[in-house]
Amino acid sequence: MKNDFVSKGRSVSDLKVHLVLVTKYRRKAFTLEMLARLNIVMQELLEKWDCKLVEFNGEDDHVHLLFQYHPDVELSKLVNNLKSVSSRKLRQEFVEHLESFYWKDVFWSGSYFVASCGGVTVSTLRKYIEAQESPTEST
Repeated sequence: MKNDFVSKGRSVSDLKVHLVLVTKYRRKAFTLEMLARLNIVMQELLEKWDCKLVEFNGEDDHVHLLFQYHPDVELSKLVNNLKSVSSRKLRQEFVEHLESFYWKDVFWSGSYFVASCGGVTVSTLRKYIEAQESPTEST
């Protein structure tokens, strides 16, 4: 991944997060068509939050998103919005397929996995910070 910093207001950042969403009861509900549609839905939602989808993929019972966001975004609110809107859209557009998996208005598990990602390792950052030059004399 190249460094593509986001400048907004008085800050410059490069925050990326890996998000994993799992279907309710880990049901193998996804088809290729659903994953393709979900990719578009997630990209559009992230753009509304001034975020950028870097990578998206999934299997039949979960999806992975890698996206960039700004520090003013409340990550938990963003994830809840992604889950609720995508669930509603998938249930509306793939009603016949999903009614064999779910009888209630659900799609995602109540939980999710999220991990921060960066361009360098913690040890590289530690070395960089340790190598900073200290002032030579006190004033």
